[in-house]
Amino acid sequence: MSKIFKGTIAALSAATILAGGASAQSLSGDLRIVSDMSNPAPRAVMEGLAADFGAMHPDLNVELEIVDREAWKTQIRNALTANAPDVVNWYAATRMTPYVDAGLFMDISDLWEDPAMADLASTKGAMTLNGAQWGVPYTYYQWGVYYRKDIFEELGLSEPATWDEEIANCQVIVDSGRACYTIGSKYLWTAGGWFDYINSRTNGYDFHIQLANGEVEWTDDRVRETFANWRTLIDMGAFIEDHQAYSWQEALPFMVDGEAASYLMGNFAVAAMRDGGLTDEQLDFYQFPQINPDVAPAEDAPTDTFHIPSGAQNVEAAKAFLLYVTSPDVQSAINGGDALGQLPVNAAAAVSDDKFIQEGFEMLSNNASGGIMQFFDRDFPAEMASVGMEGLQEFMVFPDNLDDILERLEDTRQRVYQ
Repeated sequence: MSKIFKGTIAALSAATILAGGASAQSLSGDLRIVSDMSNPAPRAVMEGLAADFGAMHPDLNVELEIVDREAWKTQIRNALTANAPDVVNWYAATRMTPYVDAGLFMDISDLWEDPAMADLASTKGAMTLNGAQWGVPYTYYQWGVYYRKDIFEELGLSEPATWDEEIANCQVIVDSGRACYTIGSKYLWTAGGWFDYINSRTNGYDFHIQLANGEVEWTDDRVRETFANWRTLIDMGAFIEDHQAYSWQEALPFMVDGEAASYLMGNFAVAAMRDGGLTDEQLDFYQFPQINPDVAPAEDAPTDTFHIPSGAQNVEAAKAFLLYVTSPDVQSAINGGDALGQLPVNAAAAVSDDKFIQEGFEMLSNNASGGIMQFFDRDFPAEMASVGMEGLQEFMVFPDNLDDILERLEDTRQRVYQ
């Protein structure tokens, strides 16, 4: 059993009994869970959850299948259609829509009426479509710029608060023979993070969401201003070369080895950075800097979720598992610095004293007045997100193609949002 969960079964069982009585049920049969928590730290968490829940219910056979996270994005529809499992991982907000509309996720509004769910009220909206709830959140996390503090100190740099300071820092880093940022855009979504931040910092949260909702043309001059700001970095050689050949994990060594000074990424990457050999004395974090002083900062804080497929066979056990993973003690355990390294969604859970989690909690609580984004490929409809991220990656490699890219994205917008 994962070290995260050793010795906690009794405490978690008691907590779950108090939190709605799920643990007091006599559960039996098979509970089939398919999870995309395939990276080492999340995998350990998921294996620990399955083992713990199984130990709490000795008459229940918990079957856990873990699939590659990127592969799951293309496999999930088939998995939900034929011989569906009882519980699956997915994402909140717009990313649920295709599976809700296709009748592949179960309406679990009754579960949200359980008193134990009151402490998740702040996330209920992200789980709601058509007036009903279709899953539960188990974690969320900040994005921001993770950087090599020792390299900054070597070069006499401080954390930038404005875009001009970011550009000035970057020039010093480039002049030292390093890239400012590592990135792996092989799977496209990482480029979406850069667009989210530059667009929301340039034009504001409301404009960004209007674009996501299909209310703004991609050829709009305000969108072009976003790409002009982004191009400033591209033209000065800010990013590692050939990033389109790397996954986000494969791009980590550039930062670990000191060939790049920073990474715009979610806090889930901290565990991999530490595993790569970076110490907390070498690694630090800052909020993406201000571009337009008239714009309040909006932040990417994606929410990850569990859902019950409409074809689930053991619905009783599936709902009990969802109550279990959202209970305060479990939330505290799985989101700790030695586990997911993220933030609990249950308001009664404890926030880890890990320095990066604390910085993220402070930022999202007190300095994200512009709004909270779910991330490019979650806020935009699936087809728009797919074509959009292809265009974003292409722009990073061939910025002169911008006009063609924007026309292609605008054609897609007109088709998708009919």
